[in-house]
Amino acid sequence: MSESACGVNGQIMILSCSGGSNVGQLSNQAAVELTKEGFGKMFCLAGVGAHLSGFVKSAKDVPTLIAIDGCSVGCTKAILDHSQIPVKNHVVITDLGIEKNKDLNLKELEINEVKKAVKQVYAKDAASKIPHPNMIGAGCCCSGKC
Repeated sequence: MSESACGVNGQIMILSCSGGSNVGQLSNQAAVELTKEGFGKMFCLAGVGAHLSGFVKSAKDVPTLIAIDGCSVGCTKAILDHSQIPVKNHVVITDLGIEKNKDLNLKELEINEVKKAVKQVYAKDAASKIPHPNMIGAGCCCSGKC
């Protein structure tokens, strides 16, 4: 499933936690599935955390970055903050009502809930970037038809 909102494919970088709990693995699995579905592309958080210049530059230059953290510890966000990469789009799985535990048998319902939350965060951000049609000189998104 490829989103059509201004060329989502390749324009969204997904950086996710992959911690040793259910929510860490839910974060990782949601990122994998979103990438397979054509909604953005999963990227290497470890490369950013290691301050490898190409990884950091890519994360700074991408039009939209979505960070997924499993819990309120916020390792993904902390890595990005430490690398001076702004985080506007952030999902914390435990904030969705999914409790953190050590059960690594992931539930499809929970994976889908995380994917839905990521898409909602993106939609909210994308909506804030679309200029009001009555603005003088406003550009058009994608189609060129206003």
